[in-house]
Amino acid sequence: MEEDRLIKKAKKGDKDALLTLIMNEKDAYYRLAYAYMGNSHDAMDALEDMIVVLYDKINQLKKDRSFYSWSKTILVNECKAALRRRSKQILTNDWHAAIEPTSSSNSFLASEQQADLEAMLSELSHPQRETIQLRYFHDLDYETIASITDVSLGTVKSRIFQGLKKLREKHGGVNE
Repeated sequence: MEEDRLIKKAKKGDKDALLTLIMNEKDAYYRLAYAYMGNSHDAMDALEDMIVVLYDKINQLKKDRSFYSWSKTILVNECKAALRRRSKQILTNDWHAAIEPTSSSNSFLASEQQADLEAMLSELSHPQRETIQLRYFHDLDYETIASITDVSLGTVKSRIFQGLKKLREKHGGVNE
């Protein structure tokens, strides 16, 4: 597979192979960084930091198949470090990737839905909000979320279950 070949080349120091791997998933990386950083400029800075770390630590990658989850973990860690350095809080205020209007006629409805979604998610604890965001807005599997957030698989599932349960109790849900 092309991806395996690129990973092997990147591990040998090939910068172009590493950049090709990154560019193959650039949209997913950007959305993930943007969700943590809250603005485009800071998201791009975090991506740049991730690329530097990937280049420096590519030899530490144990399983080639895990490249993308490993690199996303590094990206999340870079975002969190940047937020700590800048004394910012993690923002979850832009969900354009999740709710995009298809025409100008329903853009008001989409922004209203976005505001409702933000208000509901702000009621959750940070760990619950983070795991729900990674699962449903970034479509990551439970194992990847566990790796990114550095918690067990059971903890990830519990955070999602408890967060969704809290939202259903407060705002109604499928059962109501």
